[in-house]
Amino acid sequence: MSKLAAQDKFLDFSDYGRPFAQVIANQLKNTRFTPVHLTLLFGVSGLIAVYCMLTAHYLWAGFFLIFKSILDAADGELSRVKNTPSYTGRYLDSVFDIILNFLFLMTICHIADSSWELALVAFLCIQLQGTVYNFYYVILRNNSVGGDATSKIFETETPKAFPNESQQTVNVLFAVYLSLYGVFDRIVYSLDAEAYKIQTFPNWFMTMVSVYGLGFQLLIIAVMLALNLVNLIIPFFIIFTVFLVVFIGIRRLYLTN
Repeated sequence: MSKLAAQDKFLDFSDYGRPFAQVIANQLKNTRFTPVHLTLLFGVSGLIAVYCMLTAHYLWAGFFLIFKSILDAADGELSRVKNTPSYTGRYLDSVFDIILNFLFLMTICHIADSSWELALVAFLCIQLQGTVYNFYYVILRNNSVGGDATSKIFETETPKAFPNESQQTVNVLFAVYLSLYGVFDRIVYSLDAEAYKIQTFPNWFMTMVSVYGLGFQLLIIAVMLALNLVNLIIPFFIIFTVFLVVFIGIRRLYLTN
């Protein structure tokens, strides 16, 4: 099952791990392995990447960053092939992502002998970039015929748990999710408050914005680690945020109903 209708599919630079994720999901379809198990595994993969950075094994660090990205896609794929949608998995995935992103940037700050203030700015930039991509992508998914609507355009109220999960767990994870992501959602919404009214976005626009997806961000970090450009990772992501103005500007000026 795809997240999007056929006419809305686009080349997603952040989703390079999807073919591998689909293989993993299909292999686990008839097992007792759950999407949450895969979410926990991608968390472990992210922690291994941090360890590899700290021990200067940069190629392995890059490998586990990319493997983390593949597993990040695989948990959703497994949920779809098993037909077990879950808010527990959706919010746990996002909570793990933001915690790991913080650890990645602080680890890079340590090994690059950078300032923690710049690392914090880079972390905020990465989260803001990802929020822009997710904002437009979720709008597209929710408006796409037959698209996946587990993620909501406006995450303001605790959703009703699916039959296969605990409402209490959903309540707790949603509260944690909102505390971590709410400020970024509000910033992006304030910058493009009319975007949700758009029925669809052209494929070229979504492809362009996909460079802000988490998968592509991790790929950039992996490549820069492999090239021993550790000192440039933090300033790169700060400067990379300039395209936020470009993407939102294009949407507001040229992509209207």
